[in-house]
Amino acid sequence: MNNLFTELENANKQIPLAELMRPKTLDEFLGQSNVIAPNSPLLNLIKSQRLFSLILWGTPGCGKTTLARLIANQVNANFLELSAVSSGVKDIKETVEKANEALRYGQKTIVFIDEIHRYTKTQQDALLPYLENGTFFLIGSTTENPSFQVVPALLSRVQIIRLNAIDDESMSKIIDKGFQYLEKTYQSIVYDDEVVKFIINNARGDARTALNMVENSYFASNFSNNSRELNIEILESITQKRNTRYSRQEHYDCASAFQKSLRGSDPNAAIYYLAKMIEAGEDPRFIARRLIVCSAEDVGLADTNALTVAVNAYKAVELLGLPEGRIPLAEAVIYVANAPKSNKAIMAIDAALSDIESGQDYPPPMHLRDAHYKDAKKYGFGIGYVYTHDNPDYKQQFMPDELVDKKYL
Repeated sequence: MNNLFTELENANKQIPLAELMRPKTLDEFLGQSNVIAPNSPLLNLIKSQRLFSLILWGTPGCGKTTLARLIANQVNANFLELSAVSSGVKDIKETVEKANEALRYGQKTIVFIDEIHRYTKTQQDALLPYLENGTFFLIGSTTENPSFQVVPALLSRVQIIRLNAIDDESMSKIIDKGFQYLEKTYQSIVYDDEVVKFIINNARGDARTALNMVENSYFASNFSNNSRELNIEILESITQKRNTRYSRQEHYDCASAFQKSLRGSDPNAAIYYLAKMIEAGEDPRFIARRLIVCSAEDVGLADTNALTVAVNAYKAVELLGLPEGRIPLAEAVIYVANAPKSNKAIMAIDAALSDIESGQDYPPPMHLRDAHYKDAKKYGFGIGYVYTHDNPDYKQQFMPDELVDKKYL
């Protein structure tokens, strides 16, 4: 009875096109020519049946899970999958038992952990002894920078493979394959290059998203005379507003690019990154703080009004919020980007801080020390100080005795 129920359940499943179209061989794997290419190190290792633990890092839909499965198939390894979202130490222990059982029959095991960055430190540490003694090989996948999200002990035992978002040429091939599969399974469909470009543009390097759009648009297309016809209007009607992809890593990358564009006096790039951060839901006060930092650090003394503009933009954003706050932010971004640049102030303060931290921490000269209390002169404090307004031409020593000739500017 249970078997009958399972069969009925599987029969009623609607397997997504993205799952049906997963490559079955490495030759079919598209979009990662930087990693899987003739005579590439990774491909040579795989074809030599040399297993090693690795973490695949890349954006959603770039082929991390598919590549892991293809590697396991190529080396004829037992393949066990875990999701870091729903598994824990107990599941790892059960996986170890299965890997040990496979070893008894001379078969190696690859444990694939999806979203491995979601594992806690304890859960990641639980993997270490089994990687050490060769119980299994690990392939992890992550959309986050492993340097920030994976514990150092685990990082030292794996290779990091960076996967790119799927390029437009490969994406076009994937889209055409998707439509061809649906045509063979159902009816023919007519579509043009503009449809493919629309899907590529909205998928943004995510093959899963692209194939979902292919599948949905196919069944939403106009049907007549045993054929279908797809146009841009149909795609637009079923495609919701595209969300800006913005991982934690991209938060840092975008903020970095934004500030460097301001520093490099490129207002067009700075406005672009401003828009990207706003669209992604970045806190506008964070953006304004970056502006303030750049105004002080990079514009500095070349245009001291830039700092005033940036601070006022921060205050305006706090008063207005979004969307209106985008306007004073944009004004300040353009002003700061176009302003002349000088880093004299930050270079001066950092040089002085460096001297003090390195041990050049000296007291002020005696004549500059506080002399407002009764016994100060008894200690020699303040004696010889010349009030600058009384004698503006007098060359007085202000630096500590040990740094008389030191220049920070």
